[in-house]
Amino acid sequence: MARFTKSQCRPCPARTRCTTTADSARTVGFPPRELRDLQLRVRAEQQTPDWKTRYAVRSGVEGTVNEFAHGHGIRHCRYQGQPKTHLQHVLTAIAVNIERLSGLPPTEETPSPRPPTAFQTFLDQNGIPRSKSWRTLGS
Repeated sequence: MARFTKSQCRPCPARTRCTTTADSARTVGFPPRELRDLQLRVRAEQQTPDWKTRYAVRSGVEGTVNEFAHGHGIRHCRYQGQPKTHLQHVLTAIAVNIERLSGLPPTEETPSPRPPTAFQTFLDQNGIPRSKSWRTLGS
């Protein structure tokens, strides 16, 4: 650790690059040499194509974990006990998978239209116009 007093920090010409505080002193920590060497070696390894290929898989998993944690509140369970917590996690995963599958682009073949309901058939037979679907209201 290196500690600098206010009287040492204030007149320093590099102070704006070092700290943004107006009136406090600066404390700088230096890791042990072994840790610093390890950091340099790992950072250099992270620049290799092999490491980036392996990390691409992890980044996809990290995105899923982030979605569960922030989008679905999986860190705070509604229930107590491991069996109930496990069930909540499984059901949440099923819901997320259904949500993801519903967002897939449609297949090559167009789906056949649903047959009209009895009420729609009655409206058509009597020449009564159908109202807009609630799904298309506002669009």
